Amino acid sequence: MALPRVREVARKPSLIAKKQPTQLRSTQTFELILQLTAELLADVGIERLSTNLVCERAGLTPPALYRYFPNKYAILSELGQRLMLRQNELIPRWITPELLAGSTAQLETALTGLVLDTYRVTKRTPGGVWILRALRAVPALLKVRLDSHDAVSKAQTRMLVQAFPDVPPKELMLVGRVAVDMLYAAVELLFDTPLNARAVAQIAAAMVASHLERLRNWQG
Repeated sequence: MALPRVREVARKPSLIAKKQPTQLRSTQTFELILQLTAELLADVGIERLSTNLVCERAGLTPPALYRYFPNKYAILSELGQRLMLRQNELIPRWITPELLAGSTAQLETALTGLVLDTYRVTKRTPGGVWILRALRAVPALLKVRLDSHDAVSKAQTRMLVQAFPDVPPKELMLVGRVAVDMLYAAVELLFDTPLNARAVAQIAAAMVASHLERLRNWQG
């Protein structure tokens, strides 16, 4: 009798830093690795980036780097989490329960400001555009982006429930998730195509705001 075939499962690279620094020197090395990796991304791109290149630029031996990160994906994961945290910290400055309960025009203005602010923060972050592209292009990093969007969507859904108590929470959860991904997609578009940033932000904002206006007259 033939034995059943066992499907081989490709091992995913670890995205967890091996050592969280506690002393000043370790912290400096940890941050240097991140800084130089961000710079290298802009110089050589995602595919050519390697831990050997990071070691050369940082003046570290591979064993020294591996004390902190097991591979390049773990470094990119840390950079990605930090970038998305900076982006996500902008949201409460623009979107509040009071705003969601206000006029469509006010909401459009706020959403436009949020997209433009997110674009500027990403642009100012060393290697920001390349980190953004890595989160989208590298399968191993997909979870970093999705987890961030999921957390933001849940926070926005809680506000939507307050603003639209007659709409089923399941519907609001879907609206929140689509809105979050649409606005982030608008930011990514600005880095991929030479378009007018304000015009793109206004169009994305109007699309999201118009759907929220429909929720005010929810009929089920």
